[in-house]
Amino acid sequence: MLKIARNPETIHQPVAPYVHQLEITGPQRWLTLSGQLGMEVDGTVPENPLEQLQLALENIKRNLASADMQVSDLTKLVFYLVGDFEATQRRKIIGDFLGEHLPCTTMLYVVALAAPVFKVEIDAWACKDS
Repeated sequence: MLKIARNPETIHQPVAPYVHQLEITGPQRWLTLSGQLGMEVDGTVPENPLEQLQLALENIKRNLASADMQVSDLTKLVFYLVGDFEATQRRKIIGDFLGEHLPCTTMLYVVALAAPVFKVEIDAWACKDS
């Protein structure tokens, strides 16, 4: 499998840690996750939105591990956020999670998620050699 990341010169440079496009060729396994919430295994949800963000990312990492994948296999993340998130802290949490890996990303601020307690939901896609 070959992953080719590109930021075409004909459009603006990324405004955060991501790439505009990622082309994948060759035989591979794809993993698609349902939206991951900032929820503990026991069902508890922290009140702090940044803690929910951290936990949702950890849940993505746990899903990846169960499929014998890792963060570097992520190809796309879509963040759904409700309310105020301090930008510097939000970027640090996401940057720490991604490390040097830059998948494609989309970030949306929405009015609400499935229940009022939820402030974060993250969709994720990953790809790895078969």
